[in-house]
Amino acid sequence: MTVNVVHRKTCRLCDAKDVELVVKLEPIPLSENYCADSETGKQAARYPVDLYMCAECGHVQQLDVVDSKSLWESYTYYSGEAKGMPEHFAQVATKIRETYQPPASSLVIDIGSNDGSLLRPFKTAGHRVLGIDPATEIARLATASGIETIPELMSLELAKKIRQQHGPAHVVCMFNAFAHADNMGEIAESIRTMLAPDGLFFFEAQYLLDIIDRVLIATIFHEHMSHHSVKAITMFLDRHGMELIDVERVPIQHGSLIGTVQIKGGKRQVKGSVRELLELEVKRGLDKLETLRKFGAQVQQQKERTRKLAQEWKQAKRSIAGYGAARSGPTLISQLGLTGVIDYIVDDHPQKVNKYSSGDGIQILPTAELCKRMPAYTIILAWVHAAKIIENNKEYLDKGGHFVVLCPETRVVGREGDVTL
Repeated sequence: MTVNVVHRKTCRLCDAKDVELVVKLEPIPLSENYCADSETGKQAARYPVDLYMCAECGHVQQLDVVDSKSLWESYTYYSGEAKGMPEHFAQVATKIRETYQPPASSLVIDIGSNDGSLLRPFKTAGHRVLGIDPATEIARLATASGIETIPELMSLELAKKIRQQHGPAHVVCMFNAFAHADNMGEIAESIRTMLAPDGLFFFEAQYLLDIIDRVLIATIFHEHMSHHSVKAITMFLDRHGMELIDVERVPIQHGSLIGTVQIKGGKRQVKGSVRELLELEVKRGLDKLETLRKFGAQVQQQKERTRKLAQEWKQAKRSIAGYGAARSGPTLISQLGLTGVIDYIVDDHPQKVNKYSSGDGIQILPTAELCKRMPAYTIILAWVHAAKIIENNKEYLDKGGHFVVLCPETRVVGREGDVTL
Protein backbone atom coordinates (compact mmCIF):
# COMPACT_ATOMS: atom_id res chain seq x y z
CA MET A 1 0.00 0.00 0.00
CA THR A 2 1.38 3.37 -1.03
CA VAL A 3 0.88 5.98 1.68
CA ASN A 4 1.28 9.66 0.93
CA VAL A 5 2.27 11.91 3.82
CA VAL A 6 2.45 15.69 3.54
CA HIS A 7 3.94 17.96 6.19
CA ARG A 8 1.88 21.13 6.24
CA LYS A 9 3.59 24.42 7.04
CA THR A 10 0.70 26.39 8.52
CA CYS A 11 -1.84 26.12 11.32
CA ARG A 12 -4.83 23.98 10.41
CA LEU A 13 -7.30 26.45 11.95
CA CYS A 14 -5.96 29.93 11.24
CA ASP A 15 -3.34 29.29 8.52
CA ALA A 16 -0.64 31.16 10.48
CA LYS A 17 2.94 30.19 9.65
CA ASP A 18 4.24 30.45 13.21
CA VAL A 19 3.78 26.85 14.38
CA GLU A 20 6.28 25.35 16.79
CA LEU A 21 7.12 21.75 17.67
CA VAL A 22 6.12 21.23 21.32
CA VAL A 23 6.02 17.43 21.81
CA LYS A 24 8.39 15.13 19.94
CA LEU A 25 6.97 11.60 19.73
CA GLU A 26 7.97 8.29 18.20
CA PRO A 27 6.63 7.72 14.66
CA ILE A 28 3.96 5.02 14.54
CA PRO A 29 2.45 2.71 11.90
CA LEU A 30 -1.08 3.24 10.62
CA SER A 31 -3.50 1.95 13.23
CA GLU A 32 -6.06 0.30 10.94
CA ASN A 33 -3.51 -1.67 8.91
CA TYR A 34 -3.50 -5.42 9.62
CA CYS A 35 -1.15 -7.78 7.82
CA ALA A 36 -1.30 -11.39 6.62
CA ASP A 37 2.02 -12.36 8.22
CA SER A 38 4.32 -11.23 11.00
CA GLU A 39 7.24 -10.20 8.81
CA THR A 40 5.08 -7.87 6.70
CA GLY A 41 3.76 -6.36 9.91
CA LYS A 42 7.26 -5.74 11.26
CA GLN A 43 8.28 -4.02 8.03
CA ALA A 44 5.31 -1.63 8.05
CA ALA A 45 6.32 1.99 7.60
CA ARG A 46 6.00 4.44 10.48
CA TYR A 47 4.87 8.06 10.19
CA PRO A 48 5.24 11.07 12.53
CA VAL A 49 2.65 12.13 15.10
CA ASP A 50 4.60 15.02 16.66
CA LEU A 51 2.55 17.82 18.23
CA TYR A 52 2.83 21.47 17.19
CA MET A 53 1.30 24.62 18.64
CA CYS A 54 0.20 27.69 16.70
CA ALA A 55 1.57 30.93 18.18
CA GLU A 56 -1.38 32.89 16.75
CA CYS A 57 -4.44 30.95 17.98
CA GLY A 58 -2.92 28.36 20.35
CA HIS A 59 -4.23 25.37 18.39
CA VAL A 60 -2.40 22.09 19.09
CA GLN A 61 -2.14 19.78 16.12
CA GLN A 62 -0.24 17.23 14.09
CA LEU A 63 1.17 18.65 10.88
CA ASP A 64 2.15 15.38 9.20
CA VAL A 65 -0.97 14.49 7.23
CA VAL A 66 -1.57 10.94 5.97
CA ASP A 67 -3.69 10.79 2.81
CA SER A 68 -7.36 10.08 3.48
CA LYS A 69 -7.53 6.90 1.40
CA SER A 70 -4.89 5.23 3.57
CA LEU A 71 -6.67 6.35 6.74
CA TRP A 72 -10.24 5.40 5.90
CA GLU A 73 -10.31 2.77 3.16
CA SER A 74 -9.88 -0.21 5.53
CA TYR A 75 -11.45 1.39 8.60
CA THR A 76 -12.82 -1.20 11.05
CA TYR A 77 -14.36 0.92 13.84
CA TYR A 78 -18.16 0.72 14.15
CA SER A 79 -19.83 3.17 16.53
CA GLY A 80 -22.70 0.79 17.22
CA GLU A 81 -20.29 -1.86 18.49
CA ALA A 82 -18.35 0.46 20.81
CA LYS A 83 -19.40 -0.01 24.43
CA GLY A 84 -21.66 2.80 25.57
CA MET A 85 -21.67 4.77 22.31
CA PRO A 86 -25.24 3.95 21.10
CA GLU A 87 -26.57 4.98 24.52
CA HIS A 88 -24.48 8.16 24.48
CA PHE A 89 -25.73 9.08 21.00
CA ALA A 90 -29.34 8.42 22.00
CA GLN A 91 -28.92 10.78 24.97
CA VAL A 92 -27.33 13.43 22.73
CA ALA A 93 -30.16 13.20 20.19
CA THR A 94 -32.78 13.48 22.93
CA LYS A 95 -31.07 16.50 24.48
CA ILE A 96 -30.77 18.29 21.13
CA ARG A 97 -34.44 17.69 20.34
CA GLU A 98 -35.69 18.71 23.78
CA THR A 99 -33.43 21.76 24.17
CA TYR A 100 -33.55 23.25 20.67
CA GLN A 101 -36.70 21.68 19.19
CA PRO A 102 -35.73 21.36 15.53
CA PRO A 103 -38.87 21.35 13.34
CA ALA A 104 -40.67 18.05 12.80
CA SER A 105 -39.30 16.10 9.81
CA SER A 106 -36.43 18.62 9.41
CA LEU A 107 -33.11 17.42 8.00
CA VAL A 108 -30.36 16.15 10.32
CA ILE A 109 -26.89 15.59 8.83
CA ASP A 110 -23.98 13.79 10.46
CA ILE A 111 -20.45 14.26 9.09
CA GLY A 112 -18.31 11.20 9.82
CA SER A 113 -21.52 9.29 10.50
CA ASN A 114 -19.91 5.83 10.60
CA ASP A 115 -22.67 3.19 10.91
CA GLY A 116 -25.40 5.77 11.52
CA SER A 117 -25.65 5.29 15.29
CA LEU A 118 -26.12 9.02 15.99
CA LEU A 119 -28.66 9.50 13.20
CA ARG A 120 -30.82 6.50 14.08
CA PRO A 121 -32.60 8.09 17.09
CA PHE A 122 -33.29 11.23 15.01
CA LYS A 123 -34.85 9.07 12.29
CA THR A 124 -36.93 7.21 14.88
CA ALA A 125 -38.21 10.61 16.06
CA GLY A 126 -39.39 11.44 12.53
CA HIS A 127 -36.52 13.53 11.15
CA ARG A 128 -35.03 13.12 7.71
CA VAL A 129 -31.42 11.99 8.11
CA LEU A 130 -28.32 11.90 5.94
CA GLY A 131 -24.88 10.54 6.78
CA ILE A 132 -21.53 11.39 5.21
CA ASP A 133 -18.58 9.03 5.71
CA PRO A 134 -15.55 8.14 3.54
CA ALA A 135 -15.27 4.56 4.89
CA THR A 136 -16.92 2.93 1.87
CA GLU A 137 -17.90 -0.41 3.39
CA ILE A 138 -19.23 1.13 6.60
CA ALA A 139 -21.22 3.67 4.57
CA ARG A 140 -22.68 0.86 2.44
CA LEU A 141 -23.78 -1.08 5.49
CA ALA A 142 -25.29 2.04 7.07
CA THR A 143 -27.33 2.74 3.94
CA ALA A 144 -28.46 -0.89 3.83
CA SER A 145 -29.64 -0.55 7.43
CA GLY A 146 -31.86 2.41 6.53
CA ILE A 147 -29.53 5.36 7.23
CA GLU A 148 -28.73 6.92 3.84
CA THR A 149 -24.99 7.59 3.83
CA ILE A 150 -22.88 9.30 1.18
CA PRO A 151 -19.49 7.48 0.93
CA GLU A 152 -17.35 10.60 0.48
CA LEU A 153 -15.17 13.04 2.35
CA MET A 154 -16.89 16.27 3.34
CA SER A 155 -16.22 19.06 0.83
CA LEU A 156 -17.76 22.39 -0.11
CA GLU A 157 -18.82 20.96 -3.47
CA LEU A 158 -20.64 18.12 -1.71
CA ALA A 159 -22.25 20.56 0.75
CA LYS A 160 -23.69 22.62 -2.11
CA LYS A 161 -25.02 19.47 -3.78
CA ILE A 162 -26.64 18.29 -0.55
CA ARG A 163 -28.34 21.64 0.04
CA GLN A 164 -29.65 21.63 -3.53
CA GLN A 165 -30.96 18.06 -3.37
CA HIS A 166 -32.14 17.83 0.26
CA GLY A 167 -32.68 21.44 1.36
CA PRO A 168 -31.13 23.16 4.40
CA ALA A 169 -30.38 21.21 7.57
CA HIS A 170 -31.64 22.32 10.97
CA VAL A 171 -29.08 20.10 12.68
CA VAL A 172 -25.57 19.24 11.48
CA CYS A 173 -23.41 17.01 13.68
CA MET A 174 -19.75 16.04 13.64
CA PHE A 175 -19.08 13.71 16.56
CA ASN A 176 -15.62 12.21 17.03
CA ALA A 177 -14.70 13.41 13.56
CA PHE A 178 -14.12 17.13 14.20
CA ALA A 179 -10.48 16.30 14.92
CA HIS A 180 -10.05 14.07 11.86
CA ALA A 181 -9.96 16.54 8.97
CA ASP A 182 -7.03 18.47 7.59
CA ASN A 183 -9.14 20.88 5.50
CA MET A 184 -10.88 22.44 8.51
CA GLY A 185 -11.57 25.73 6.73
CA GLU A 186 -13.47 23.92 3.98
CA ILE A 187 -15.26 21.82 6.60
CA ALA A 188 -16.49 24.99 8.33
CA GLU A 189 -17.65 26.55 5.06
CA SER A 190 -19.42 23.28 4.17
CA ILE A 191 -21.28 23.25 7.49
CA ARG A 192 -22.38 26.85 7.10
CA THR A 193 -23.55 26.10 3.56
CA MET A 194 -25.73 23.19 4.69
CA LEU A 195 -27.24 24.93 7.75
CA ALA A 196 -30.62 26.60 7.71
CA PRO A 197 -30.45 30.25 8.93
CA ASP A 198 -31.58 29.18 12.41
CA GLY A 199 -29.92 25.75 12.25
CA LEU A 200 -27.31 24.49 14.69
CA PHE A 201 -24.03 22.63 14.36
CA PHE A 202 -23.02 20.22 17.14
CA PHE A 203 -19.56 18.70 17.49
CA GLU A 204 -17.86 16.37 19.93
CA ALA A 205 -14.09 16.17 20.22
CA GLN A 206 -11.55 15.26 22.85
CA TYR A 207 -10.55 18.25 24.94
CA LEU A 208 -6.93 19.35 25.04
CA LEU A 209 -7.13 20.20 28.74
CA ASP A 210 -8.17 16.63 29.58
CA ILE A 211 -5.46 15.20 27.33
CA ILE A 212 -2.86 17.20 29.24
CA ASP A 213 -4.26 16.76 32.74
CA ARG A 214 -4.68 13.00 32.39
CA VAL A 215 -1.66 12.45 30.08
CA LEU A 216 -3.94 10.79 27.51
CA ILE A 217 -1.11 9.77 25.20
CA ALA A 218 -3.30 7.02 23.69
CA THR A 219 -5.43 9.61 21.89
CA ILE A 220 -2.54 10.70 19.67
CA PHE A 221 -2.50 8.86 16.34
CA HIS A 222 -2.78 9.79 12.66
CA GLU A 223 -6.57 10.16 12.50
CA HIS A 224 -6.53 12.68 15.35
CA MET A 225 -4.98 15.65 13.55
CA SER A 226 -6.33 18.31 15.95
CA HIS A 227 -6.44 18.51 19.74
CA HIS A 228 -9.03 21.16 20.40
CA SER A 229 -9.31 23.97 22.92
CA VAL A 230 -12.25 26.35 23.30
CA LYS A 231 -10.09 29.39 22.54
CA ALA A 232 -8.82 28.07 19.22
CA ILE A 233 -12.24 26.74 18.17
CA THR A 234 -13.96 30.04 19.04
CA MET A 235 -11.51 32.04 16.93
CA PHE A 236 -11.77 29.51 14.10
CA LEU A 237 -15.58 29.56 13.99
CA ASP A 238 -15.67 33.37 14.10
CA ARG A 239 -13.37 33.45 11.09
CA HIS A 240 -15.94 31.38 9.18
CA GLY A 241 -19.07 33.28 10.11
CA MET A 242 -20.18 31.09 13.02
CA GLU A 243 -20.16 31.32 16.80
CA LEU A 244 -19.89 28.89 19.68
CA ILE A 245 -22.94 29.44 21.89
CA ASP A 246 -22.61 26.57 24.37
CA VAL A 247 -19.98 24.02 25.37
CA GLU A 248 -20.15 21.07 27.74
CA ARG A 249 -17.41 18.85 29.15
CA VAL A 250 -18.35 15.17 29.00
CA PRO A 251 -16.52 11.99 30.13
CA ILE A 252 -16.54 10.27 26.72
CA GLN A 253 -12.97 9.22 25.72
CA HIS A 254 -11.92 10.24 29.26
CA GLY A 255 -12.56 13.91 28.51
CA SER A 256 -14.34 15.55 25.56
CA LEU A 257 -16.25 18.69 24.60
CA ILE A 258 -19.69 18.93 23.06
CA GLY A 259 -20.06 22.28 21.36
CA THR A 260 -23.18 24.02 20.04
CA VAL A 261 -22.68 26.46 17.16
CA GLN A 262 -24.93 28.86 15.26
CA ILE A 263 -24.40 31.11 12.27
CA LYS A 264 -22.97 34.39 13.55
CA GLY A 265 -25.66 36.83 14.59
CA GLY A 266 -28.22 34.09 15.21
CA LYS A 267 -31.13 34.43 17.60
CA ARG A 268 -29.61 32.47 20.50
CA GLN A 269 -27.48 34.02 23.23
CA VAL A 270 -23.97 32.78 23.99
CA LYS A 271 -24.17 30.85 27.28
CA GLY A 272 -21.88 31.35 30.25
CA SER A 273 -20.29 27.94 29.69
CA VAL A 274 -18.22 29.37 26.83
CA ARG A 275 -16.83 32.24 28.91
CA GLU A 276 -16.15 29.92 31.86
CA LEU A 277 -14.01 27.52 29.82
CA LEU A 278 -12.20 30.38 28.08
CA GLU A 279 -11.30 31.77 31.52
CA LEU A 280 -10.21 28.33 32.74
CA GLU A 281 -7.94 27.91 29.72
CA VAL A 282 -6.28 31.26 30.41
CA LYS A 283 -5.79 30.29 34.04
CA ARG A 284 -4.27 26.94 33.04
CA GLY A 285 -2.05 28.41 30.30
CA LEU A 286 -3.54 26.09 27.70
CA ASP A 287 -2.18 28.19 24.84
CA LYS A 288 1.35 28.40 26.28
CA LEU A 289 4.29 26.49 24.83
CA GLU A 290 5.59 25.55 28.27
CA THR A 291 2.28 23.83 29.13
CA LEU A 292 2.65 21.46 26.19
CA ARG A 293 6.34 20.92 26.83
CA LYS A 294 5.52 19.90 30.40
CA PHE A 295 3.02 17.41 28.95
CA GLY A 296 5.78 16.02 26.71
CA ALA A 297 8.02 15.55 29.75
CA GLN A 298 5.22 13.66 31.54
CA VAL A 299 4.88 11.34 28.54
CA GLN A 300 8.60 10.59 28.71
CA GLN A 301 8.35 9.84 32.43
CA GLN A 302 5.47 7.45 31.80
CA LYS A 303 7.47 5.81 29.01
CA GLU A 304 10.44 5.18 31.29
CA ARG A 305 8.18 3.81 34.02
CA THR A 306 6.37 1.44 31.64
CA ARG A 307 9.52 0.31 29.87
CA LYS A 308 11.17 -0.53 33.20
CA LEU A 309 8.15 -2.60 34.24
CA ALA A 310 8.13 -4.51 30.94
CA GLN A 311 11.85 -5.22 31.19
CA GLU A 312 11.38 -6.62 34.72
CA TRP A 313 8.58 -8.89 33.55
CA LYS A 314 10.57 -10.10 30.55
CA GLN A 315 13.65 -10.79 32.69
CA ALA A 316 11.45 -12.83 35.00
CA LYS A 317 10.27 -14.74 31.88
CA ARG A 318 6.66 -13.64 32.37
CA SER A 319 4.43 -13.82 29.30
CA ILE A 320 2.81 -10.55 28.20
CA ALA A 321 -0.27 -10.22 26.00
CA GLY A 322 -2.27 -7.26 24.68
CA TYR A 323 -6.06 -6.88 24.82
CA GLY A 324 -7.78 -5.11 21.93
CA ALA A 325 -6.39 -4.48 18.46
CA ALA A 326 -7.41 -0.87 18.97
CA ARG A 327 -6.60 2.30 17.01
CA SER A 328 -4.65 3.50 20.02
CA GLY A 329 -2.53 0.33 20.13
CA PRO A 330 0.38 1.52 17.95
CA THR A 331 0.59 4.73 20.00
CA LEU A 332 0.69 2.94 23.36
CA ILE A 333 3.23 0.38 22.13
CA SER A 334 5.50 2.95 20.46
CA GLN A 335 5.28 5.86 22.90
CA LEU A 336 5.49 3.82 26.12
CA GLY A 337 8.50 1.66 25.28
CA LEU A 338 6.63 -1.58 24.56
CA THR A 339 8.06 -2.40 21.14
CA GLY A 340 8.97 -6.09 21.05
CA VAL A 341 7.36 -6.76 24.44
CA ILE A 342 3.87 -8.13 23.62
CA ASP A 343 3.68 -11.81 22.59
CA TYR A 344 0.17 -11.70 21.07
CA ILE A 345 -3.01 -9.59 21.12
CA VAL A 346 -6.52 -10.90 21.80
CA ASP A 347 -9.51 -9.42 19.99
CA ASP A 348 -12.74 -10.76 18.47
CA HIS A 349 -13.07 -8.39 15.51
CA PRO A 350 -13.53 -10.62 12.40
CA GLN A 351 -11.34 -8.35 10.25
CA LYS A 352 -8.47 -8.59 12.73
CA VAL A 353 -8.38 -12.12 14.16
CA ASN A 354 -5.50 -14.22 12.76
CA LYS A 355 -3.94 -11.12 11.21
CA TYR A 356 -0.80 -9.36 12.45
CA SER A 357 -0.41 -5.81 13.72
CA SER A 358 1.53 -3.28 11.70
CA GLY A 359 4.75 -2.16 13.37
CA ASP A 360 5.45 -5.14 15.64
CA GLY A 361 3.89 -7.92 13.59
CA ILE A 362 2.03 -9.21 16.66
CA GLN A 363 -0.47 -12.00 16.00
CA ILE A 364 -4.11 -11.27 16.85
CA LEU A 365 -5.97 -14.18 18.45
CA PRO A 366 -9.58 -14.64 19.65
CA THR A 367 -10.26 -13.44 23.20
CA ALA A 368 -11.06 -17.02 24.21
CA GLU A 369 -7.31 -17.64 24.11
CA LEU A 370 -6.77 -15.38 27.12
CA CYS A 371 -7.85 -17.94 29.71
CA LYS A 372 -6.36 -20.82 27.73
CA ARG A 373 -2.89 -19.30 27.50
CA MET A 374 -3.01 -17.37 30.79
CA PRO A 375 -0.36 -14.68 30.19
CA ALA A 376 1.00 -13.30 33.45
CA TYR A 377 0.23 -9.74 32.31
CA THR A 378 -2.23 -8.45 29.72
CA ILE A 379 -1.78 -4.84 28.60
CA ILE A 380 -5.10 -3.23 27.71
CA LEU A 381 -4.57 -1.51 24.35
CA ALA A 382 -8.28 -0.69 23.97
CA TRP A 383 -7.80 1.77 26.84
CA VAL A 384 -11.18 3.52 26.58
CA HIS A 385 -12.89 0.23 27.43
CA ALA A 386 -10.51 -0.85 30.20
CA ALA A 387 -13.17 -0.95 32.94
CA LYS A 388 -15.50 -3.10 30.85
CA ILE A 389 -12.69 -5.42 29.74
CA ILE A 390 -11.65 -6.01 33.35
CA GLU A 391 -15.27 -6.56 34.42
CA ASN A 392 -15.87 -9.09 31.62
CA ASN A 393 -12.73 -11.12 32.32
CA LYS A 394 -13.01 -11.98 35.99
CA GLU A 395 -12.10 -15.61 35.22
CA TYR A 396 -8.68 -14.50 33.95
CA LEU A 397 -8.08 -12.49 37.13
CA ASP A 398 -9.36 -15.27 39.39
CA LYS A 399 -6.89 -17.68 37.78
CA GLY A 400 -3.99 -15.39 38.63
CA GLY A 401 -3.70 -13.13 35.58
CA HIS A 402 -3.09 -9.37 35.73
CA PHE A 403 -4.44 -6.57 33.56
CA VAL A 404 -2.19 -3.58 32.94
CA VAL A 405 -3.88 -0.23 32.29
CA LEU A 406 -1.58 2.39 30.74
CA CYS A 407 -3.94 5.31 30.24
CA PRO A 408 -4.86 7.65 31.87
CA GLU A 409 -2.53 6.28 34.59
CA THR A 410 -0.39 3.15 34.86
CA ARG A 411 -1.92 0.52 37.13
CA VAL A 412 -1.89 -3.24 37.52
CA VAL A 413 -5.14 -5.06 38.33
CA GLY A 414 -5.16 -8.59 39.77
CA ARG A 415 -7.38 -10.72 41.99
CA GLU A 416 -5.56 -9.23 44.98
CA GLY A 417 -6.55 -5.68 44.03
CA ASP A 418 -5.65 -2.64 41.97
CA VAL A 419 -2.20 -1.01 42.27
CA THR A 420 -1.44 2.40 40.69
CA LEU A 421 2.24 2.73 39.77
